Amino acid sequence: MSVGESSGADEKKYKGVRRRRWGKWVSEIRVPGTEERLWLGSYSTPEAAAVAHDIAFYCLRRPSSLTALNFPSMLPPSVNSDMSPKSVQKAASDAGMAVDAQMIISNSSVKNEIKANGNDDNGGSWETEGLSISVEDYL
Repeated sequence: MSVGESSGADEKKYKGVRRRRWGKWVSEIRVPGTEERLWLGSYSTPEAAAVAHDIAFYCLRRPSSLTALNFPSMLPPSVNSDMSPKSVQKAASDAGMAVDAQMIISNSSVKNEIKANGNDDNGGSWETEGLSISVEDYL
């Protein structure tokens, strides 16, 4: 195994979340009493997929304890257990996307701070095969 690869053992496992071979994190859940699965989305971070699963699990299963959730403190007060499966799917997906967006904003702030402090060895831009790539292209 090379230096940049991880064995997967050091990644935190969340309930209802799995990683695709290409790196995206996904979540889905079965609707109780049916064979139907609700697709909750594909996310950049495992935490976003875990939040989506938590909301769907809470709405569909109505657990007596919040210990079955990945992030019990992040359950929004507006979530209720009387929602249709499609409404649950939308609420869970929206929450997961919000967490992903927050993580992207947070990571973007870190990149801007590094750039502002001059800690980027390349000065924020790269040249490859005649193509100039700049950090600003991605922010």
